[in-house]
Amino acid sequence: MAVERPDHQRIVITGVGLTAPNGNSLREFRQSLLDGRSGVQAYETRYFGATLAGVCQFDELRYQKRKEVRRGTRAGSIGIFCAHEAVLDSGLDWKNVDRSTVGIYVGVTEHGNVETENEVYQLKGYDYDTQYWSHHHNPRTVANNPAGEISLNLGITGPHYTLGAACAAGNAGVIQGTQMLRLGDCDVALCGGVSESIHTFGIFASFNSQGALAKHDDPTKASRPFDVDRNGIVVAEGGCLFVLERLSDARARGAKIYGEVVGYAMNSDATDFVLPDPTRQAECIRLALRRAGLASEDISIVSTHATGTASGDAQECDALRRVWGDNGSHTAMNNTKSFIGHAMGAAGALELAGNLPAFDDGVCHATINLDHLDPKCELPGLVANQPRALGTVRTILNNSFGMLGINSVVIVKQI
Repeated sequence: MAVERPDHQRIVITGVGLTAPNGNSLREFRQSLLDGRSGVQAYETRYFGATLAGVCQFDELRYQKRKEVRRGTRAGSIGIFCAHEAVLDSGLDWKNVDRSTVGIYVGVTEHGNVETENEVYQLKGYDYDTQYWSHHHNPRTVANNPAGEISLNLGITGPHYTLGAACAAGNAGVIQGTQMLRLGDCDVALCGGVSESIHTFGIFASFNSQGALAKHDDPTKASRPFDVDRNGIVVAEGGCLFVLERLSDARARGAKIYGEVVGYAMNSDATDFVLPDPTRQAECIRLALRRAGLASEDISIVSTHATGTASGDAQECDALRRVWGDNGSHTAMNNTKSFIGHAMGAAGALELAGNLPAFDDGVCHATINLDHLDPKCELPGLVANQPRALGTVRTILNNSFGMLGINSVVIVKQI
């Protein structure tokens, strides 16, 4: 149980850096969520044409030179921006931090598709003569690239790697950072997730071929989890990285603490490539609760994973009802994808971040675009269209599930 751990084994969040389609800081992002402001817009991508997407508008050159942006990747730029912002937010005396004691653990859904598609497209202009192939291809597309670009940019010499965990990756990054701090592998963890997905036409084409790509005349209303008229996913880019530290270290330097990671779990459905299994999802939630020493009624807010697909949303609601039963109105439940679309590898981290300020303001942000609730998605505590004042928020449970049946849950508690 988390309450039984000594302070050097208790892991806390002391910094948040993010870019989302509707905000480039936690303050902006949170305000957009409270105001009901969507970040989804009309978008056009090579070969696929007109579609909808969640597009970030952060300043790539705040922490990189133009040459570095050209040489690197979009995921790397997102990661670098988020990492700098997280460190700045943490109040760490960065100039005097031993960079060999900092670990970087970045969750991704996919990486390298954007660069490969772009390079093949450019090679077409040279009649596919590979002597013109970019010598940057390999470092751009290796699996550790986003974390590696952060390491290079910030001069971090501790461990760095990415975690391929599909759409559970943002949570997986947080879990990995927590574990590595407890093992003593690092003293500061930069962890979370990034996504560059909107820059590859393949992801749009693939979701479209599955009949799972959202369409709507009004882009801001396209992402509509739990609604009976939902028709698919809005693909989004984004990133969110947290600074994690041991509670003993954070208190020693007088750090601001957003919350403590008190429970987590990951498991696998082992049933289908894309169709989730509510039995395994419920097991994952229960395992995280057990590790946190909490019961379902102890959770103030559940941040749901629901993406806006017919089967996925209903399956998650089935899992939630298995844990909370029909009397879970004491727990508020919301959804962030309704505002920004599905940020893939960054989704879990962004969704957790958007709810963290509830520890201070006591408000659960809404699920927007929920005009006609699907009966299969009825949840007693679901917050629809308008934020709900809860008064006191003690705990947040963050669901994040992905293709090939990977499930993750993170629980954060107010200190």
